[in-house]
Amino acid sequence: MGWSLGFDTQWNRWIGYGVPAYCDYPGCKKRIDRGLAYVCCDAEPYGGENGCGLYFCGEHHDIDGKCERCASGKEPFNPKEEHPLWIKHILTDRSWKEWRRENPKWVEENEKTNA
Repeated sequence: MGWSLGFDTQWNRWIGYGVPAYCDYPGCKKRIDRGLAYVCCDAEPYGGENGCGLYFCGEHHDIDGKCERCASGKEPFNPKEEHPLWIKHILTDRSWKEWRRENPKWVEENEKTNA
């Protein structure tokens, strides 16, 4: 099984090293991906048992890979929106044609907000 693309139902968003994203730290706009290298805690899927499952650049997680909220036992940050490059890819790449046909509401909402 590869980790290039998947969907996280907890946070309702795309994950995997093939998904461009923003660091989930508030105010940070660093571009990362949602692969295991950036997930909070131990590089385990969905953050494992000790992480929140959000994704952080190297500046915003500690040596154990935990975000500051998980390191201090607080509730997680709010997840960031999808990166515009990822939305554009879904809306325009031919490999997503069938998915777009099956998800017209998502397409309509994202075409309006990402035009």
